[in-house]
Amino acid sequence: MPEDGSGFMIDSLPEPLFESRLKGLERLHRGKVRDIYRVDEDRLLIVASDRLSAFDVVLPDPIPGKGAVLTAVANFWFARLGGIVANHLTGIDPESVLDDPSDRATVRDRAVVVRRARPLPVEAVVRGYLIGSGWKDYQATGQVCGIPLPAGMHMAERLAEPLFTPSTKAAQGVHDENISMDAVRSLIGGELAGRIEALSLELYAHASEYARGRGIILADTKFEFGVDEDGELLLIDEVFTPDSSRFWPADAYAPGRSPESFDKQFVRDYLETLDWDKKAPGPRLPESVIRQTQEKYREVLQRLTTDQVDIFPYC
Repeated sequence: MPEDGSGFMIDSLPEPLFESRLKGLERLHRGKVRDIYRVDEDRLLIVASDRLSAFDVVLPDPIPGKGAVLTAVANFWFARLGGIVANHLTGIDPESVLDDPSDRATVRDRAVVVRRARPLPVEAVVRGYLIGSGWKDYQATGQVCGIPLPAGMHMAERLAEPLFTPSTKAAQGVHDENISMDAVRSLIGGELAGRIEALSLELYAHASEYARGRGIILADTKFEFGVDEDGELLLIDEVFTPDSSRFWPADAYAPGRSPESFDKQFVRDYLETLDWDKKAPGPRLPESVIRQTQEKYREVLQRLTTDQVDIFPYC
């Protein structure tokens, strides 16, 4: 059976994992997608489930193989971006910290062992195109997160320069809120806020150029940063995945309409057709939407990582 560049077989995906329940480690947190376990005082095990969230609500239907795709894509980018900013990966094989065979099978291809870090209370968002909440903001105010833009712009139009538009990190089921740089400075200090902004724009520029060479437009993305016990700034959680970014096929892009995508925007667009108030519980997804979402996630992995190696740094 063919491989997709990630190290796992695309025609033999396991049963979907909605929630991990490891026997050998204490679970500290269950997020929208990831389950976090304590390895020891200095390290955590992060398991990427197949859960999918939209509008900050976890949907009841998982996307088979999604967690493995997210892990492969994130590990690819963490390795590629290591020269720009340090990250939380340890390079330790997740299966090596587990004794139970069923636990090892659960985490295979969908987990990483990371350094503990104190997450910063800010999501670092970079927008290169006028889409999503940015487009809605522009229609209402002529601005994006308080940043004025020229009149007469179109949906999905490329911005003259990428914008750094930070937001809060809300609890599960609560919507993030855009905040000003003054608010970021008050939360984490001026020097650290400036570093986060500069790094976010540099990371976006690097990834955008690479993705373009693979026929993909990186429309926008969000990052999470943390600080370890020595005060080192780390890139944490995930980076440039279909969950945290908008990826568009470059050959189908045209401003003025919502572009095709390789990410969960496909699910968001479907949900917008429903009579749903965007509050939990989320609606069930049709099999066709699940299957097409699965295909879109795998395609962006294939496009980004074809002919690349060492996507899983512990292999």
